[in-house]
Amino acid sequence: MEEEVARVMQGNSVTQTSEVNIRTTMEPGDVGYVIYLHGVLYAREYGLDRTFEGGVAQRFGEFAKQYDPGKDLFAVAELEGRIVGSIVIDGLDDDTAMLRYFLLHPDARGRGLGRELMNRALAFCRERGFRTVKLWTITELKAAAHLYQDFGFVCTFEKTHEIWGATRTEREYELILQPGDQPETDKQ
Repeated sequence: MEEEVARVMQGNSVTQTSEVNIRTTMEPGDVGYVIYLHGVLYAREYGLDRTFEGGVAQRFGEFAKQYDPGKDLFAVAELEGRIVGSIVIDGLDDDTAMLRYFLLHPDARGRGLGRELMNRALAFCRERGFRTVKLWTITELKAAAHLYQDFGFVCTFEKTHEIWGATRTEREYELILQPGDQPETDKQ
């Protein structure tokens, strides 16, 4: 416990919120576990099939191999030592970042953790000088879309097609970061 407090006090990559820990170091097993959570939770909650998990595994694996902390953020939320949430910023070659793999286990919902992960991800984007943040989601993820809109994301594209075992509507959202923008929690 003292070691944990020392890391928080030093501003390292672990922050404790109640019993939830947010960690921004990528440790062995993290990527696989986040992929697993996406596969299991999205199948159970939204009926996505195995092709969804396969796609997440492929893309997330590529992200992990090319991970550069100068332009990429990997963050997991831990509750009692197990991963219950994730968010990734995938910095692209221009001034654009992709927000990806944002997920909260049902055990972690309702604690403000999604808002905290989003604040941290967007703060990272501002610190790194990204001007645009984009993300893709499906219409079934209504709570996530509501949170994105709360943060100022706007839907810029919509496409309905067969994907992940059913006909679904994918949406692209975009946020233009303005100079002097404040994190969502700092706004009155």
